[in-house]
Amino acid sequence: MREFKRTDRVADQLQKELAVLIQREVKDPRLGMVTVSGVEVSRDLGYADVHVTLLGEDTPEQIKENLKVLKQAAGFLRSQIAKRIKLRHVPELRFHYDESVVRGQRLSSLIQDAVASDRSRSFDESGDEKRDESVDQDGEQAGEDEPGSNSGRD
Repeated sequence: MREFKRTDRVADQLQKELAVLIQREVKDPRLGMVTVSGVEVSRDLGYADVHVTLLGEDTPEQIKENLKVLKQAAGFLRSQIAKRIKLRHVPELRFHYDESVVRGQRLSSLIQDAVASDRSRSFDESGDEKRDESVDQDGEQAGEDEPGSNSGRD
């Protein structure tokens, strides 16, 4: 069995070509900084779902406007891909906004806020935190040796 399916190879190549084409060839001033985060190609190579992220533009109006521009440029992009990639049929491009990056940033900030509040709460409480650090797992003071034990110091 092959290591990769043909649709996966075509999707990877489409992602690379579209990233370059959108950045260098699409001259629409309404289009912001677009990153092609992924491409999924149908089994019959008829459609390609292109997932894009937008740098610094996360309002619904801006997202909708950028997707509209990409949809209008889809025919041009498809013709340019046909010149660059040897395919019998170039898939129809359908653009989708990829929310995973924004969602990941939001989750990361929530985790950082939770960790910061836990740290501030543990230091605000009475000296329990400091006492716990100086006592080892056996309940003995850290750094003290039991009488009669040889700790390697003579």
